[in-house]
Amino acid sequence: MISKKEKRIRLLLSIAGLVIFFGVWEMAVQMGFISSRILSPPSKVVSAFIQKLTDTKPEGATLITHFLMSFKLALSAFLAAVIIGVPLGLFMGQYKAFDRFLTPIFEIIRPIPPIAWIPIVILVAGIGMSGKVFIIFVAAFVPCVINSYLGIKLTSPVLVNVARTFGASDWQIFTKVCIPSSLNMVFTGVRNALGASWSTLVAAEMLASTGGLGYMIQMGRQLIRPDIILVGMLTIGCTGALLSWLLGLLEKKVAPWRYR
Repeated sequence: MISKKEKRIRLLLSIAGLVIFFGVWEMAVQMGFISSRILSPPSKVVSAFIQKLTDTKPEGATLITHFLMSFKLALSAFLAAVIIGVPLGLFMGQYKAFDRFLTPIFEIIRPIPPIAWIPIVILVAGIGMSGKVFIIFVAAFVPCVINSYLGIKLTSPVLVNVARTFGASDWQIFTKVCIPSSLNMVFTGVRNALGASWSTLVAAEMLASTGGLGYMIQMGRQLIRPDIILVGMLTIGCTGALLSWLLGLLEKKVAPWRYR
């Protein structure tokens, strides 16, 4: 267990790192080492962030509106990928019939970049919510399946043999031994899926959208507003960090033995 003193030291180091990073950034722009037309200083980004909370200029919507559009898309596709991808990967890792039936299909789909689906999705579903949800789903689905599959495959044979010795059925071994053992890899896959969801969402919104954080970033580029671009980027980064922290709390509740 980490002591309270170590936790405070880690917190102070994290805060110091952020202060130094943003301080160097601010000074680099204010002293003219970097042009403000290329990279806005943190002070201007904060000002633009506060302004965009209520101001619809220059791209036609407030930051809250853009955020809610993107968050709804990312979260719905991410949850769908987790709900479908994690059980599928677990069953593929445990049962050879599932593995042999689904692996060839999955291996064909897996190497295709999610962004490559955008043109065909636009033709089929347009630039509405359903098309972007599908693109994000594909991006998040792959790491969920792969890591869940590997989690089952990496289960210690000793644990399985001990369970068999005590008369456990295949289903009991799967649910009581393999799944708990695989949770580390499962949560790793879920975290990777979360990052893939946001990155693919921004790409989809930048290419084909009328709103959202990716659209705001794209309009900031067209209008030569680096402060707007950075507001969108930092909003995505902070949201991803918060969601990752929440996943960590969930992991501690679901698999507390990993932290003892």
